[in-house]
Amino acid sequence: MTTLQPPAAVTRRPDRPPAKRDRRSWTGWGFIGPFAVVFTFVFLAPIIYSVYLSLFRDKLIGGTSFVGLDNYQEALRDQQFWESLARVSLFLLVQVPIMLGIALLVALALDSGRLFGKDFFRISIFLPYAVPAVVATLMWGFMYGTRFGLVSDINDALGVSLPNPLSPDLILASIGNIVTWEFVGYNMLIFYSALRVIPHSLYEAAEIDGAGQFRVISAIKLPAIRGALVIATIFSIIGTFQLFNEPSILQKLAPNAITTNYTPNFYTYSLSFSGQQHNYSATVAIVMGLITMVIAYVVQLRGMRKGA
Repeated sequence: MTTLQPPAAVTRRPDRPPAKRDRRSWTGWGFIGPFAVVFTFVFLAPIIYSVYLSLFRDKLIGGTSFVGLDNYQEALRDQQFWESLARVSLFLLVQVPIMLGIALLVALALDSGRLFGKDFFRISIFLPYAVPAVVATLMWGFMYGTRFGLVSDINDALGVSLPNPLSPDLILASIGNIVTWEFVGYNMLIFYSALRVIPHSLYEAAEIDGAGQFRVISAIKLPAIRGALVIATIFSIIGTFQLFNEPSILQKLAPNAITTNYTPNFYTYSLSFSGQQHNYSATVAIVMGLITMVIAYVVQLRGMRKGA
């Protein structure tokens, strides 16, 4: 009679000791800990403090008191805030497409390999980005001057009377020219880097099919760098709504053209440091931040959507 033998015991891999697992988890926190601390104190803490300030208001009698969402209601009714927002929105709709269009054309020219002195040209286009915004604005402000700058010299030399770039009608276009000069090279570098990673097999296939340069650009290059285009657009949107350096510096040269609420950032600065309205200034900054976030998010969804 055959006796049944009990099944062999299944050998199991011993679990990792708890102490070793704890050391591994703490090792991970050790790597991200410094960043988490810096992120908390540099990014999260100011936002939390700004939200806290926006819920209070300084009063002549009684000092600082809690007002809830009253500051936000006042911001939504603030005509000066909406004027500044409309001004930067116009700036966004006109200046950003021009700047990105020039940057894209330059990047395509560099990538074509048919541009003489490509390396020198690339450095020359990017060099203005290395100039600090304050220095660039002062330089262009001097050239804009009708009594002491380049415009004045041209008027005297040719006996003409050029329009004043610092006049109320032209000051926004003058600021747009400065910003474009500063950031064309930066955006060009983003586009050019994206173009350089396109597989050459696509170009070879297009050449076999007899596609011309414009067909290659429209069917291969532009779709391949769509992500770079979206990123550059989002950065430009954020930079436009944060416009501050150029108008604040040019205000000394054109006090009648640039008011204290010329841009939302300039308005919050004036409220806080000139008007001593720190609570309301924090409210306007938060509202502007939310508007910027929503617009940038919509652009991202629209730009990265398949078939867009």
